[in-house]
Amino acid sequence: MFVLPPPPRYPSQTAYAMQNGGQHTMIETNNLLSHPTGPAYQLVVGEGTYILKEDLALATPPPHPSEAPVINPNPLATTPQPESAGTKVTLLSFSSRANPPLLYRADTNRSSTLQTSIQEHPNESRSSAEVPGSSDGGASVADSSKLALSIGSAPAFGEGNTSLVGTSKDTGKRRKPKNTMGKSNSSFISRTIVAENQAKRLQDRPANGYFAFANIHRSFQWLDLSSPQKTEHLMKVLFTKGHCLCHDVNQVTKSPGHIDVIMGFSTGEIIWCEPLSQKYTRLNKNGIINSTPVSQIKWIPGSENLFLAAHMNGALVVYDKEKEDAAFLPEEAVPSPNDGSFDEKAKEGLKIFIDKSVHSKNQKFNPVAFWKLSNQRINAFAFSPNNRYIAVVSEDGTLRIIDYLKEQLLDLYQSYFGGFTCVCWSPDGKYVLTGGQDDLVTIWSLAEASIVARCTGHQSWVTAVAFDPWRCDDRNYRFGSVGDDCRLLLWDFSVGMLHRPKSVSVRQRGSGSVSSRPGAVGGASRLRSNSSLSAVSDVEGSVRHLVEPRANTAVLPPVMSKAIDDDPLCWLDFTEDSIITSCSKEGEKLTLSLGHIKTWDRPTDVSNKSEVASSTS
Repeated sequence: MFVLPPPPRYPSQTAYAMQNGGQHTMIETNNLLSHPTGPAYQLVVGEGTYILKEDLALATPPPHPSEAPVINPNPLATTPQPESAGTKVTLLSFSSRANPPLLYRADTNRSSTLQTSIQEHPNESRSSAEVPGSSDGGASVADSSKLALSIGSAPAFGEGNTSLVGTSKDTGKRRKPKNTMGKSNSSFISRTIVAENQAKRLQDRPANGYFAFANIHRSFQWLDLSSPQKTEHLMKVLFTKGHCLCHDVNQVTKSPGHIDVIMGFSTGEIIWCEPLSQKYTRLNKNGIINSTPVSQIKWIPGSENLFLAAHMNGALVVYDKEKEDAAFLPEEAVPSPNDGSFDEKAKEGLKIFIDKSVHSKNQKFNPVAFWKLSNQRINAFAFSPNNRYIAVVSEDGTLRIIDYLKEQLLDLYQSYFGGFTCVCWSPDGKYVLTGGQDDLVTIWSLAEASIVARCTGHQSWVTAVAFDPWRCDDRNYRFGSVGDDCRLLLWDFSVGMLHRPKSVSVRQRGSGSVSSRPGAVGGASRLRSNSSLSAVSDVEGSVRHLVEPRANTAVLPPVMSKAIDDDPLCWLDFTEDSIITSCSKEGEKLTLSLGHIKTWDRPTDVSNKSEVASSTS
């Protein structure tokens, strides 16, 4: 008896050509690894030369057959359709060596690492907490140690709410998701590909190596960067319609036998995945809680179950990976102000609308908490090192500092032009970096509630910023940025090396005082002379800070700037041995679309100094 073969998973090239207006689209290909050499693949910085070690190109799968082709009538549209975020990567290591050094220790008489090699300016001998021109000479080094003692000491999110505490007999056990990826009949997951020799590769890998998790359009890959077979994924998941925009790995529950990963999609849905067992659970199914895309997602620091998702309608939503979802309506029990200034504060973004509080007694279903910031898209957020605050940047050009433990807005800053696209904290929590559509990286001092410097050098939108903790000490900071101009920029920053406008003392302003702000050390601080004129305080103590003129702000040039790819860059991270970047390639008119992950080895002498410093500290 003759049996017809099964239909192909992907349509023929002719069918694809008809779908895409005559353009042929290649089917899914394998990852590629190359080792280019030459001066074009070197980064020359003051401490030495970074050399490109490897270029790992991850193949992007073609559209799913059921996905209708998207016709964009506007050739100038800046929002890709369908929603895509390029190649975003998360690194994971089980080795303690992967942890960056602390900036401040109990003994703060000396820098923790690389003090001599970083100092490049006479004024950099002072502590970064000291502000020139202040009457008390700035905070002492002893005061700086108070901040270090507070890092990681924040109470748990929702502490005191007994409704959040599990009552089942399995409480405290490490749980896995419910569904199996390989045997799933889900319409959301198209295919799961697991390496045949996955168990052996995991058993033979070095303990100090890095895993990499990467989302690329409608695919998600798990790779072993320490393996000679790094082009062969450990696991690859293909999704039917949704594009994976972001993901995160839980640092609390990680172990060689268990990894918790969460992924956010362009459909608003979220997947909790355990890659070792290939189990998954789908949250916010069909957008039952929030139907807008998830722009960023992160586990709440110190929590095994709770994570925070930023949706593109201006909402921050806290989910519990183990709770069921239910249709969400704002709780009527949440009080709303009825004073005359409410509408004006809402219009200016000076309010957090708490549609559901973490302290609510109704915690049987997701969401755990639901906060609405505005109607503008949230582009990114980051948790502070002391686990008390989040910095949130939006398309409306605002940076919000939120005490998420108290569900309270502390400060609101505005961009010079356009929206903010990315954000991160300094390792000591004193500064926040933002990158934006104004082609600038901005350094914000939260203790002073003002701009420290604007960093020029990019020629297009800045897409990612990150501090290099192995090149930071209690006096100097190193950070990097990447952008749509395909460039990687490195910066060295110290308060003492920047010209700062003359400051005058400002009276304490109730609950919005400087000493209560994140990053403030001690009870005294200073603001710029025009900061008191550009700050508007509302009745709850949150403060809106207007844009300061460029003439009053220091300008910081990069110490290194280089185009390192032919495509826009979208991600950046630092390890002890290297700088790692990734790019996004939409491949709109190309037959092949790849996302490149490039690893740049640090200068040998710097790596050796870092090892010596780590062994002696």
